[in-house]
Amino acid sequence: MNHFLSDFPLPSELRKKVSQLKFPDFREANGHIHTPYSFSAFSDLNTIFSMARDENIAVLGINDFFVADGYEEFYKGSLRNNIFPLFNIEFIGLLKKEQKKGIRINDPNNPGRIYFSGKGLDYPFNPGWFNRLRLQSVINESQLQIKAMIFKLNELLRSINPSLTITYDSVKNRFAHDLVRERHLAKAIRHLAAENFNSPEDQIHFIETLYGGKKSKAGLDNHAALENEIRSNLLKSGGPAFVEENERSFLELRKIVGMILKAGGIPCYPVLLDDVLGNFTEFEKDPEKLCETLSSLKTGCIELIPGRNDPEILKEHVKFFHNKGFIISFGTEHNTPEMIPLTVTARGSALIDNELKHIAWEGICIMAAHQYLRAKGRQGYVLPDGNPSISQIRELSHLGRMVIEFFLQNHREYETGNPEIA
Repeated sequence: MNHFLSDFPLPSELRKKVSQLKFPDFREANGHIHTPYSFSAFSDLNTIFSMARDENIAVLGINDFFVADGYEEFYKGSLRNNIFPLFNIEFIGLLKKEQKKGIRINDPNNPGRIYFSGKGLDYPFNPGWFNRLRLQSVINESQLQIKAMIFKLNELLRSINPSLTITYDSVKNRFAHDLVRERHLAKAIRHLAAENFNSPEDQIHFIETLYGGKKSKAGLDNHAALENEIRSNLLKSGGPAFVEENERSFLELRKIVGMILKAGGIPCYPVLLDDVLGNFTEFEKDPEKLCETLSSLKTGCIELIPGRNDPEILKEHVKFFHNKGFIISFGTEHNTPEMIPLTVTARGSALIDNELKHIAWEGICIMAAHQYLRAKGRQGYVLPDGNPSISQIRELSHLGRMVIEFFLQNHREYETGNPEIA
């Protein structure tokens, strides 16, 4: 299947074709969702698109950890459902100097660990053969850690009931795709309890026995809360099935940035921002310093998950980085078992005001323009030297609006592979 954007009209012709359309100030968009190809609240992609249609989401960005395995299904679903697709990816890196100093980046619990995204990558995903090997090595290391956790879980299970066991293959086949993560193991344990004990009392007794007698606060009715509790009590640091990650499970940040650039994407830093007590990590507490650090990494893009942030703090920081020339997008992640709406809101389901929606929509449109220009063999938001093209933000934002509106009006022709209107 050809990338539909490669068949879009050239910019001059595109401008003519949308000249009669009235562009909205912004549309609803979600630039960061995880799918079942890594771990997700969604059981399948059809559910994602069904919810997106119900919520009038115009643009969605797939953003799985380490893998682009879901791109093709996501791409086809976007065309069927008239939702513009952004092709993104997320990595986990390690800053060793910061780790030694106890400096937290955008992981509140693990000093030195950094999450980092690539936005608007080429489709199909092509980071180059060497980067594919490097990425596969990281994935392999993560799966070795998961298998070691399964071994410890089985030792624990045998001490309680020798007939109960889980295997890597069974977890993968039932709950995951090619990538098994901690949250899949927590789901497997929840299902093990439900499928082997008839009464709720026996099920909760089994789970509390796994906890070493600690009482469950989640209970059985809230599956998401129970899986989070299982993960926290058994699989995280201090738990009986915890296995520390090998350093080979992480990529160096500059290699991550290089991989994103090689794959045609925009390097993007996910900002954690404030916690419920208003605290920031050491890396993010000074926005001026954070801005300088990101610029030194040739990164002119940030993303936020506003659902975890105070609305006023969110607005202050978004406006700060917007005034510095950064492009900004919002998302919901959906990387936990909790099923929340796809519409982006701030902490406590507080609505995002129109000023912030406009800023985030600008970022989404620039990513769409970047994908479009790359599909046409042209330069997008990223310059040949890897730096962001800050001077072209206004032009790229307008181009992205045209691309998205043209798609929303004409997606059926591209779904059938017969773009006669082009």
